[in-house]
Amino acid sequence: MSATSAFFERLAATDHDPRFDKVRGSVRFDIRDGDQVQRWLLAIDHGRLRVTRDDGPAGTVIRVSAQVAESMALGQMNGLAAITRGEILVDGDLALALRVGRLFPSQTEVRRGAAAEPASGTG
Repeated sequence: MSATSAFFERLAATDHDPRFDKVRGSVRFDIRDGDQVQRWLLAIDHGRLRVTRDDGPAGTVIRVSAQVAESMALGQMNGLAAITRGEILVDGDLALALRVGRLFPSQTEVRRGAAAEPASGTG
């Protein structure tokens, strides 16, 4: 399973996120890998999150390559920086897209997680 798929699966298991208590909207991620496009639809209703593989309409559409999506899911790339560089295209509500970007792990969170994992091996 890719890091991107794992990210969306974890998000699907999240019923509520208090950071989105005042948010209502939908964001569809169109993730292009060559000729194929994976679609994930995130519906937000006052903190309740619902993730599906629906390709229906959304208020905001984020178009991104599979490589960039992987990097974001791994906390290796900042979404705002990627938008600025043109690696992520946003149609619709840019403010909502930026807010949703907070769901992706940051480099700091990834480093903390790696530091918290026990060392392996007997050295």
